[in-house]
Amino acid sequence: MKVLIIGNGGREHALAWKVSKSKKVDKIFMAKGNAGTESFCTNIDIDPTDIKALVYFSKKEKIDLTIVGPEDPLCMGIVDEFEKNNLKIFGPNKECAKFEKSKKFTKNFLEKYDIPTAKYNSFDNFDQAKNSLKEFSYPLVIKADGLCLGKGVIICENEKKAIETLDDIFIKKIFGDEGKTVVIEEFLKGEEASLLCLVSNNKLFPLETCKDHKQIYEGNKGPNTGGVGTYSPSKFSKKTEENIGKILRQIEKGLDDSKLSYNGILFIGFMIEDDLPKVLEFNVRFGDPETETLMPRLKSDLVEIIEKTLDKTLKKEDVKWSDDYSLSVILVSEGYPLKYEKEKEIDGLDQVKNSVIFHNGTKKSDGKILTNGGRVLTINAKGKTLDEARRICYKDCEKIKYENIYYRKDIGLN
Repeated sequence: MKVLIIGNGGREHALAWKVSKSKKVDKIFMAKGNAGTESFCTNIDIDPTDIKALVYFSKKEKIDLTIVGPEDPLCMGIVDEFEKNNLKIFGPNKECAKFEKSKKFTKNFLEKYDIPTAKYNSFDNFDQAKNSLKEFSYPLVIKADGLCLGKGVIICENEKKAIETLDDIFIKKIFGDEGKTVVIEEFLKGEEASLLCLVSNNKLFPLETCKDHKQIYEGNKGPNTGGVGTYSPSKFSKKTEENIGKILRQIEKGLDDSKLSYNGILFIGFMIEDDLPKVLEFNVRFGDPETETLMPRLKSDLVEIIEKTLDKTLKKEDVKWSDDYSLSVILVSEGYPLKYEKEKEIDGLDQVKNSVIFHNGTKKSDGKILTNGGRVLTINAKGKTLDEARRICYKDCEKIKYENIYYRKDIGLN
């Protein structure tokens, strides 16, 4: 069969890497892919948001299955368009993609179905939002309602910062239309954890747990990023597992009662304190960099379980995992997540023998592989223990060189 994977980053590289191991697959196309996927896939020059061109290509090439990586095409309704054209595609429809497109939509859903989350309120103008600040203690969190390229969440330590943030969003319009509405919510303390779930006709099948390190500097300091390191599994207490299970059942009931039809992936971000998990966010696609850490642990055929998810025949026992630990370190361009330079030549990729390399932001030019983003490469290693996976991964990280390389040295230690 022919598979099309939509997206350019490490997540999509990891999905393609896993798909390539399926005996059912003859050819993989990537739209657009990167320098890493070029070695075993056919990269095509179609933007992930050009839905019309992707439909045309899929019909022309007789694509058997399309897997969507990033959120933008999902929120734009790519699944609806593919299904109209009788093309099989993995991901939620436009209505369900609102869980990522609108933070207000998600918070309203969580509140309606009594799912634990942070206390919040939403506002459509500066004055109302500013006047509401007295209802919260500090720190608090201000979220622009829309996608904002993953940069619309700001932690405010005091009233001055909160007012500045509201001014940036409402008056200066730094997020454009994505900031027409803001959500203000209490700051939750505890341990952050990520859980990806396959969703088949509103029924949730949790994948293995993952711990994501979001802050750029060691000791979990500095601004938030898209994620600079992960490991799996992230061990929960028995009580925490029970409480997460209860939340998953509440989500299923909420989807049914809302008359939604969810098929695809639901990414749930939790904050856990004293065994009590609260939902931080929903995303409607495979997490990044969680996917780069989970795919090497997945023993099942990814294509088979995706097909069963879409056919509504998936069973819990269909999804099998390695007992190994998996740890990923993200090599970034110095200055990320703020300003950074691109097009730096990468050396040493051929020296990495014991880890898997997924390309996040790279391109090929004149036979050389160059940096092409803030997050450049994901180095993933497995081990019988977390310490073993960590040792292997960092030893291979040291072999890769490019100008202004940076990565955290403490992934897996906290």
